[in-house]
Amino acid sequence: MDRSFFLPDALSVAPRLLGAVLTVDSVRGPVSVRITETEAYLGLGTAGPYDPGSHSKDRKTARNASMFLEPGHAYVYFSYGMHYALNFVCSPLGMASGVLVRSGEIISGTDLARARRLEKRPARYAHNPIPEIQLARGPGNLATSLGLKSLTHDGLDLFAPPFTLHAAPSLPTSFRTGPRVGVAGIAGGPQFPWRFWLPDEPSVSTFRPGRDAPGSATRDSMEK
Repeated sequence: MDRSFFLPDALSVAPRLLGAVLTVDSVRGPVSVRITETEAYLGLGTAGPYDPGSHSKDRKTARNASMFLEPGHAYVYFSYGMHYALNFVCSPLGMASGVLVRSGEIISGTDLARARRLEKRPARYAHNPIPEIQLARGPGNLATSLGLKSLTHDGLDLFAPPFTLHAAPSLPTSFRTGPRVGVAGIAGGPQFPWRFWLPDEPSVSTFRPGRDAPGSATRDSMEK
């Protein structure tokens, strides 16, 4: 995989990321995840329809600035004071689209991934072990397992440390699509079937419709 992989918009890239392997290294060691679920978000400058669920739908801000970087960078944001989420920047420089890495299967560094999940919610998991297949189920769990606990990784190049990214051995022969999870209003409805996942994968999150927040037409994707 090279930077040209991310030159198309997120809607084109999202299904092609299924089965790809992302590794994030740290002083505690590396953790690798096989991507099983993604969501596409389009923004300014892209040719697709207006996406009311995208952070970059209207303008460039300090929060979404990474979405306008050269393709193949990370866009990391903090969602509702609860967890971080990892996105891959797509489209040519100056345009804005991104793929939310929604769920995956930890294939290396399982002990470290579990330790990070336990550190985040020690009381919840003290007597309730986390099934291995659920370590990276949902964007918040995935980010925690990979060690993304701050905005430190926002704007970093996916083709430089601490990231290593390998394409799937072959494009998925089949995948499913549907509305995006936890996104309210039209952005989370059947008009935007921009969630992609591998069938029969237990690591894939369950669809949950979003709820409109007061004074807001849309909400971010949220962890299942």
